[in-house]
Amino acid sequence: MRRVGGTEPLWLFGDQLGPHFHGTAGNRDREVLLIRSAAAFARRSFHRQKIHLVEAGIRRLAAELGDRARIIDAPTYTDALRRFGRPVVVHEPGSHAADALVRRLREQGLVAEVLPTPGFVRSKEDFATWAADRQRFVMEDFYRDQRRRFGVLLEPDGGPAGGKWNFDHDNRRPPPGRSTLPVPAPWFPTEDDVDEQVRADLDRAERDGEIHPVGVDGPRRFAVGQAEAEEALDRFLDHRLATFGPHQDAMLSADWAMSHALLSVPLNLGLLDPLDVVRRAEERHWSGAAPVASVEGFVRQILGWREWIWHLYWHLGPDYLKKNELHAHRKLPRWWRELDADSVEAACLRTALAGVRDRGYAHHIERLMVLGNHALQRGYDPAELTGWFATAFVDGFPWVMPANVVGMSQYADGGIVGTKPYAAGGAYLNRMSDHCGGCTYDPKKRVGADACPFTAGYWAFLDRNAERLRGNPRMRQPLNGLGRLADLPDVVAREGRRDRF
Repeated sequence: MRRVGGTEPLWLFGDQLGPHFHGTAGNRDREVLLIRSAAAFARRSFHRQKIHLVEAGIRRLAAELGDRARIIDAPTYTDALRRFGRPVVVHEPGSHAADALVRRLREQGLVAEVLPTPGFVRSKEDFATWAADRQRFVMEDFYRDQRRRFGVLLEPDGGPAGGKWNFDHDNRRPPPGRSTLPVPAPWFPTEDDVDEQVRADLDRAERDGEIHPVGVDGPRRFAVGQAEAEEALDRFLDHRLATFGPHQDAMLSADWAMSHALLSVPLNLGLLDPLDVVRRAEERHWSGAAPVASVEGFVRQILGWREWIWHLYWHLGPDYLKKNELHAHRKLPRWWRELDADSVEAACLRTALAGVRDRGYAHHIERLMVLGNHALQRGYDPAELTGWFATAFVDGFPWVMPANVVGMSQYADGGIVGTKPYAAGGAYLNRMSDHCGGCTYDPKKRVGADACPFTAGYWAFLDRNAERLRGNPRMRQPLNGLGRLADLPDVVAREGRRDRF
């Protein structure tokens, strides 16, 4: 590892792997330190493929940087920095725990400076100014401000491209009446010697009890290097972005990828600069290669939702995880924690859980309206559920899940993030998926042996939380419907005893 006079080495975490972290003017001449901490994956049961992606990403970056980089294997990050023997600089990390660690290391003289993260387009200070005096945080308001601030998808007069800020209504079509979308396949990587070495090391670590992963080991499906990330992005923009919008909320049993970008992993590993991704997608609209509804929907996910979730993580603080407005305290069941999809009879839930087991991935509607909806109806503890999403998903990191799960999915914050609970019965799932046709359960039924656990669970959820939700104007109509159900006592009693799904 070569020395560079006058500049401290740059310590990169495993989610800071792209050139916008290490290749900019202030950093390109620095030595790079990468640490593989044994404690990082030992404390919790991460998905096997998630560990593989992070490990492969670190090793690939070290190989790409050559003698500029050094990897240290150590029990902890602190042990590694002490062994390294020189103060380092580091970008803002991606969790409260890592932030506290970096602060302690700075007090000890092991960290010389903490640099702003280039992994997000808006600084924490700017967000704090935007959020000042707001009691509720509406993503649409933030998103429009982002578009104006960075000049994205704007007409010459400053108005939104296509005449609307949000084309979400155009992007909610149900399944197209076939088992797969007629779109080009996504980009998938070809594994190499790095993957072989990582897999062998993880096999040994699992045998020795050093890690306790969940999920199956499978072929790597996501980019872990810069060149791969660029290939994946180009494939999506050139061949799949145009069809991304219309069916992005639909679910197909035989087509897990559909037209989704599958870029959350390289984005969250820090391999892609988010503003560059947005600019390149925007160009596809102006050139006529993709319709505005699809481009806007994709831009909203990156410039709106992803940025919003990151900033809410820091703005709301670590105590946000303790919020539990609906008093949900049930522990996650064993079959859920162990990703035992084969024991689940409800086709939509089985398919989503199998996707997590086999790939560490499910798309956003499967997360919100199948997995999250089930957890909401059953009253699973929101903090435990947040931890599960962060470790069982290949794109899950500590900052990603709190506002997504505690706020949007479980309504455990009482409306800080979402305007109402995202609870839905079998009718929604039947409309937006092809799961119900061959399912054991009937989405129209709420009582009986074949009663849909989502349909019956929806009414049991409303009954259990009626008093807590009565002040929410968006819940007035659903709550009024409780009084019209003559069989409500039977539904509630049966769902309280239900032990299979």
